[in-house]
Amino acid sequence: MSAPIRSLYCLPLLALALSACQRDVPAPAQPAAGDTPPAEAVQPLEETPGELKDVVEMDPKFIVGISYPPEANKYPGLAAALHRYAQAARDELMESVGGAELQPGTMYDLSLSFSTLVDTPDMLAIAADGSSYTGGAHDNPLIERFVWLVREQTLLTAETLVAGEGDWKAISGYVREQLHAALSQRIDADELEPDERSRLMRSAGRMIDEGSGPDVANYQQFEPIPGPGGKLSGLRFVFPPYQVGPYSDGIQTVDVPAAVLLPHVAPAYRDLFVQG
Repeated sequence: MSAPIRSLYCLPLLALALSACQRDVPAPAQPAAGDTPPAEAVQPLEETPGELKDVVEMDPKFIVGISYPPEANKYPGLAAALHRYAQAARDELMESVGGAELQPGTMYDLSLSFSTLVDTPDMLAIAADGSSYTGGAHDNPLIERFVWLVREQTLLTAETLVAGEGDWKAISGYVREQLHAALSQRIDADELEPDERSRLMRSAGRMIDEGSGPDVANYQQFEPIPGPGGKLSGLRFVFPPYQVGPYSDGIQTVDVPAAVLLPHVAPAYRDLFVQG
């Protein structure tokens, strides 16, 4: 049997290359020489490039589409970090392609888009969103956030932003409260029977408590929230599927305002945020 029918998360650069994005179509025949993308349109991923360029690769067994924002090329260190992430995702896909015997009608794919969230003289924040399909019921989500500090020429990480365990406990408490409130609203909207509502609240609540605990590993993905005067009004913490809820809940986010964050942010980074 072929893999379940589902739509690919198609990048704009793949839209012209594919007439359909459905899992149930047969794997294409080996492309003729005249059908392959021109060499200059395909960027090898084996080594760090001098300039990031969009990537399209098509094969009877797989499709790869990777797009980058031009702003990322302003900072070689950031460009290298984006490239490493894309390379790791592609390597994982290629390992699956080489080690599996594909069923008829099945095609593996990697669809990854890097987009600019914040671009100021002090900071460039990039979001990586996409998916990789290597068999099974659904895609594997690809979610990563990169916050580049221009002055320091380095990535801002959760470990350097908030260093103390007690500080993460305070932030975790706020995040957990917001996630539980959102869960209650979703379940109430479904108008379930009391027993079923209670069961879902317990099971999903456990996932929230485990995935949002005061461990820095739970808070690796965050986005700056722009505020007045070029400062940040807070951070948006991003939780991929399965971390604080089932796959069906998708990506979940919690906005933490600067007023909550500032007492716990390392002194070197407090001037990034709106004060007071």
